[in-house]
Amino acid sequence: MHLKKLLVLMLISAGIVTSCSVSKAARQDRSVLSGNWILNSVSYQGGQGKFKSVLFNDSDATCFEGSTWFFRNNNSTGSYMLGNGANCDGAERFIRWSVVDRPGMNSQLQFKFIDEKYKDISGGLGYRLDIEQLTDQQLRMTSKVSVDGQPLTVVYEFTKNDLP
Repeated sequence: MHLKKLLVLMLISAGIVTSCSVSKAARQDRSVLSGNWILNSVSYQGGQGKFKSVLFNDSDATCFEGSTWFFRNNNSTGSYMLGNGANCDGAERFIRWSVVDRPGMNSQLQFKFIDEKYKDISGGLGYRLDIEQLTDQQLRMTSKVSVDGQPLTVVYEFTKNDLP
């Protein structure tokens, strides 16, 4: 009887460890993402004309150009600070992030807003961006949106900022 309880406990423990494990590809992407990045440009594909957009329910896309992003791999937290535009709030925004591995598709960066004490302040809502390209020095992510019923892709181009 005691052996049966031990076996059940071991199976439950194995299930918990398996359900919380991160794929090798996601671990590798997390490792490469870890550090400081600069968002150099936000552009749009699939539509014509000029676009004005608010990104991540935060600020105008022009404020994100030149913004600095930090991803900490060991506890899945990070932050970003907007660029220095005239109407841009330069306060630091804190995030909790992860990489979602999708076999046969691009991995995704997902994040949500947190406060300085790592508490969720977004009501569980978050954002996902497709990772199109990720190297030690370059990051290109996209998100698909709809404008007047037409598909549009927002493109985010980053470079690594190796601070001393």
